[in-house]
This record gives sequence, C-alpha cells and structure tokens, in this order.
Amino acid sequence: MSGVENKLYPEVSAGGYCRVDHRMEYIVRVNSLLNTEMTVLEYGAGHGKWQNDPVILRRNLGNFVGRCAKVVACDVDPAVRRNPQANVLLLLEPSGRLPVADASFDLISAFSVFEHVEDAESVAAELTRVLKPGGWVCAWTPNKWGYVGIGARLVPRRLHKVVLSLVERHREEEDSFLPVYRMNTRSKLRQLFPETHFRHYSYTYDGQPFYHADSVLLARLWQFVFWVTPPPFKAFYMVFLQKNA
Repeated sequence: MSGVENKLYPEVSAGGYCRVDHRMEYIVRVNSLLNTEMTVLEYGAGHGKWQNDPVILRRNLGNFVGRCAKVVACDVDPAVRRNPQANVLLLLEPSGRLPVADASFDLISAFSVFEHVEDAESVAAELTRVLKPGGWVCAWTPNKWGYVGIGARLVPRRLHKVVLSLVERHREEEDSFLPVYRMNTRSKLRQLFPETHFRHYSYTYDGQPFYHADSVLLARLWQFVFWVTPPPFKAFYMVFLQKNA
C-alpha cells in the first residue's frame, strides 16, 4: 500500500491489509466455502494471481493447493503453464470449452475474469455444465455501473495506461485482456445464471480508494463518495452463486 492508504487505514501496519480490502473480502469468503474434499477450478488463473501478493495472508489464502482434493487452473493465456498454484494446468482453446466431464467441480473461483469475457452466454453455460449440483461459482469483478466500470468505458482504450499511471501510481498488475463488461450487472448475472438453477448471494462492495494520485485529500473525497454511493453503483461485484442440488 502507498503512504496515503497507510494514513487512511493505520491498521495496515498490523498485517498488511486494511479493514475494507476488497481482495481480502473476496478471498476470505471463498475460503469459508472451501473444504478438503472439494475439486476446485481456478478459472482464468493466468500465471497465478495470488502468488506474488505482497500481503502474506492474502497470498496464503489464494493458494488452495493442499487445502482441497485437487486444484485445476485454466486460461486461454499460455501464462497458465507457469502457474504453481494448481495440481492440473489447462490451456483453453479460443472457444473456451473445458476438456472435462460434466459436474467435475465443487467450486469455481474467477478473480478479475468476468469483466474480460466476450461471449458471456457461452462461458456461463460452460461453468454451469462443469459445476456439481450444490457447487459454487465465486467471482470478483468490477461492477459495470460502478466508478471503475464507468471510468474504464469513458476513457479511450489507447489512453487507459496513461490515465492509470497518473491516478494509481503504485499499480502493480496489468491486464492482458481489455475489459468488456458483459457479465457485470445484477440483471445480467441473473440472466446468465437463472434462479431456476442457482441461488444468488452476490453483493456489491467498494473497498479502499485507489485513484487518488497520492493525494490524501482526494483519497478522503473518494471515501465520502463510497459512503454515499447506493449499493447498485458500488465499485465491485462479489459474485457467489450456488447451483441447485
């Protein structure tokens, strides 16, 4: 975290994360669903999203190996072949079809993936196919109608990197695929994962301010904006869907 976050959230010095950390909010809840008998799919896993996390607890919670029966990591990006946080690595074809049998997984985790999906209907159908009855689809993704999603769509793609370098100077990760926001609203999630087949426990969340250009004043302004923002317009979706048994 930058000095700004440390000033706003002094508890960062006690463990490395703040009380409203959006990544921690997601990964703790996923871990609360995990058990030693599960087969887990890390969907869109890349080279291992959590392995270089600067917060030791988040890094440990993000690695499911040894805490469930099997972890399968998949991605269309060849970087998945370097992923150390899985028992099985799958490089997907452009079609995105998973080379596994129906009802293969107890839990699917997709962190920062849904916003990049072009063919939302096909991906949702495939996730539904490979998930066991009673199993969970878990995802963290920007809300299409939150400030992150709206900002990403308003700023021309050619300027994304420039703008981010100005307002989020300590940004460490870089998306290989540009966001398209086709699985990122409450109504769309209910369309893709209908209530006839899924129970919905998703919610929106803001987390800590990032786009503050190292200004405490601007960061505090963001905190106020988060405080007055209604739930449908908060920054991120915490997606938790349970397939009917």
